[in-house]
Amino acid sequence: QVQLVESGGGLVQAGGSLRLSCATSGRTYGTYAMGWFRQAPGKEREFVAAISWSGSSLYYADSVKGRFTISRDNAKNTVYLQMNSLKPEDTAVYYCAMDQSPFRPVKTPSSAYGYWGQGTQVTVSS
Repeated sequence: QVQLVESGGGLVQAGGSLRLSCATSGRTYGTYAMGWFRQAPGKEREFVAAISWSGSSLYYADSVKGRFTISRDNAKNTVYLQMNSLKPEDTAVYYCAMDQSPFRPVKTPSSAYGYWGQGTQVTVSS
């Protein structure tokens, strides 16, 4: 049974920072690409960032490029999302996700990911 558990969300003022973590279990984590997605109220879930299974390839949505950094620690089975210079429009529930299959190139559509965490709320006040 694959489990993904996000943590690190909260309330922060605009311009502030948060670091999200996603701890995984139940699968050989180090062989799967990982992604972060978010969903704001009344909006569809959108891609934020993704990292290849090796950590060598990183992808970001244009809206977060230069502000967010995705990373992974395969020894800890954990993926991170460092979020700096936060804006009110970053307010959303953030989800981490694991690719459906191992050793695949990084993909951005949510349909490529077969396992999801429960989400963590990030609220940025103006």
